[in-house]
Amino acid sequence: MRNTINALVPNPSEPIARVYMPRPSRHPNIFRKRIERAEGNPQPGDWVAVYATDMDPNENHNKHEPVLFGYGIYNPRSEVAVRLYFWQTQLPTLADWDTLLSQAVHLRHHTLQIPKTTNAYRVLHGESDGFPGLVVDRYGDCLSAEVFSFGMAQRATEILDRLHPLLGTKHSLVRPSPQFTSQEGGIWQDSKSENFPAYVTIEENQVKYRIHFGTGHKTGFFCDQRENRAILASHAAGKSVLDVCCYSGGFSVAAAKSGQASEVVGVDLDEEALVMAKKNADINDVRVRYVHADAFAYMRDMARNNKQFDIVVLDPPKLIRSRTELEEGTRKHIDLNRLAIQLVKPGGILLTCCCAGLLDGPSFMQVVQSAARATGTNSDGTKTRGRVVQIFETRSAAMDHPVATHCPETGYLKAYWCRIL
Repeated sequence: MRNTINALVPNPSEPIARVYMPRPSRHPNIFRKRIERAEGNPQPGDWVAVYATDMDPNENHNKHEPVLFGYGIYNPRSEVAVRLYFWQTQLPTLADWDTLLSQAVHLRHHTLQIPKTTNAYRVLHGESDGFPGLVVDRYGDCLSAEVFSFGMAQRATEILDRLHPLLGTKHSLVRPSPQFTSQEGGIWQDSKSENFPAYVTIEENQVKYRIHFGTGHKTGFFCDQRENRAILASHAAGKSVLDVCCYSGGFSVAAAKSGQASEVVGVDLDEEALVMAKKNADINDVRVRYVHADAFAYMRDMARNNKQFDIVVLDPPKLIRSRTELEEGTRKHIDLNRLAIQLVKPGGILLTCCCAGLLDGPSFMQVVQSAARATGTNSDGTKTRGRVVQIFETRSAAMDHPVATHCPETGYLKAYWCRIL
């Protein structure tokens, strides 16, 4: 599969393929195993009309007559064979897409008024905004999109073109997710608009960050932690701060610049990320000591040396990408939290985060409970005792990452603010 463009809306003069499943679904992602059959030979990326074959007689339908309930985009090579976009009986139109885009922008600009504090935020949050398989972040006058489905990869550029007039942006970048090929059964290359910049400098709560588009995770920056960065700054004055898995310095630079922390250390294994972190510290004229090290090894060394900090931020990358990784990834989260807890001074603060959607809230709470109870061994052979952990605030992703009740997986981020005794 190559970068060919499929229509943003079905052609009303051509027949549309059909997909049949037992019951209507409000969830936008329909897995292959739920589909009874497909008619019309739909190809990857094609529009399909979705029918339910086993309607409830109490809903005044003929149980033996399939009922059209929505339209989606098909990919038989993916486990998510259909992604639903419109729950309606009439063919989707460009006006339908424009309504979704306007609603998404209205939430960010009018309801949340995010542009008052930053020019970097999530504009489209996948299923929550009606765009399964697509997320779009704004960085200044650039839109950076990450695609998770073949159908959205084909249509993302046109969607961004329709977003620009609503936002006043002018540059576009579309990148496939890291698991795109394995999950969607095809190859997709990055695409960008003409004269797309190599980097852009954004501002968030009076802190500047340089976003480099050629490297890095996700769309270039972690907008989902914006509110937690502001909370960190409110606690950091005169304090020592350790930022574990610091990536490009989001937390560490905020602690030094807005928070006026007395000491800030950032740790990451990614050398390119540390280069970006150091540049971010420089453009804010703050001093942060960045350490190129494995998080586990660094925290063990600090524990052996009895080094502790007033505040520890633990925000690891996604450690669980599939159900086969759930057990091992959970153990890693427990080990990371156990080490982080030991590095917090008595009465100090730990911010611990998990961005793995497969590790739900109750399970992450169990991770923190297990880490708090766990013991370790000091360099002199003595045992460390478990610590008392008080969670004083529970947060999720920033408000521009809404959670759809019909697709709770959109609420992936868990963040606990804790006092460690």
